[in-house]
Amino acid sequence: MKTLGKTELPYKIFKSGKVRDVFEVDGRLLIVSSDRISAFDYVLPSLIPGKGQILNRIAGFWFARTQNLIPNHVISTEPEKLLEFAAQADILEKRSLLAKKLEAFPIEAIVRAYIVGSGWNTYQKTGTICGVKLPLGLKFADSLPEPIFTPTTKADTGHDENITSEQMADQLGEETAAEIKSLSLRLFAAASAYALEKGIIIADSKFEFGRDDKGNVVLIDEIFTPDSSRFWKRDDYRPGQEPPPFDKQFVRNFLLGSSWDRKSPPPQLPADVIVSTTEKYGEIFRILTGQEP
Repeated sequence: MKTLGKTELPYKIFKSGKVRDVFEVDGRLLIVSSDRISAFDYVLPSLIPGKGQILNRIAGFWFARTQNLIPNHVISTEPEKLLEFAAQADILEKRSLLAKKLEAFPIEAIVRAYIVGSGWNTYQKTGTICGVKLPLGLKFADSLPEPIFTPTTKADTGHDENITSEQMADQLGEETAAEIKSLSLRLFAAASAYALEKGIIIADSKFEFGRDDKGNVVLIDEIFTPDSSRFWKRDDYRPGQEPPPFDKQFVRNFLLGSSWDRKSPPPQLPADVIVSTTEKYGEIFRILTGQEP
C-alpha cells in the first residue's frame, strides 16, 4: 500500500517517519519534509500543502542562527542546488536538508518555560516534571520561575517516556548528559530572546543530539519548528489559559470534536481545517524569519 505523500527518490531509504523521509546518500542523510501531518500517533489521510517546505526552511533558519552556540549536522540547506541532486531538484526544492550521518542519542531534550501539555498533567499529580520540583499553586499555562530541562526517552515504537536528568546521566554518562542539558538551555534562551523581539513566546521546545566521529555533541534533527515547539503570540498570552498556538491545533480540535475513536483509521480533514492549518504554519514562518512561505 502506497503511503500518502511518500517521497519517491532513487536512494536507499534510511528511515521514514510520520512526517519526514530520510535517505542515505554516500554516507550522508538527505532529509525530506513531506506535507503529511500526524495527530494522536496517527498519520492522517490528508496533506497540508506547503507544510514540509515551511518546516524545512524554518529549521534551516534556526540552524544557521544557532551554529555559533553548537555545531549542527547540516551540510546544505539547499541540496537541490547541488549538481548531484539536480535531477531531483523539483522534489527537493525548499523541503530538503543534507546532513551528516551521526550516532544519535536515544533521548529527546525538552526545555519548558511554561506549564502546559503533558507537563501540566504531571505537575497536577506530583508537583514535579521529570523530577524537577516546581512551586505550589501554578496555574495552567503559567510561566515557570526559569526554564527547566525535562528529558524523555526516544522510542522507535510506542510513546516516549519522561525520565529525570539523573536517569539520563545513567544512560549517557554524567559528562555527556550535563553537556546536553547545558546546550539545550542555552539554545532555548537564545531563541526565546530573539522570538520575543518578534512578539512570540516559545513556551517549550525539544531538541535531539548526536555524536560525531571526534566525540563532539552535535545538534541534529529539527529545531524550533511548529512541530517541535509551542509558539504563542505575546499579546495573546494570559496566565491560566493557553493562547492559540502556531501548529496543528486546528487538526487536533477537529479530531477531538469528531466521532473518531482514535483506534480506527482517522478521518479526512475538511478543507477549512487544512486551509487554517496551512495559514498558521505560514504565519509563524513569516513572523520569525521575515520571509514569505
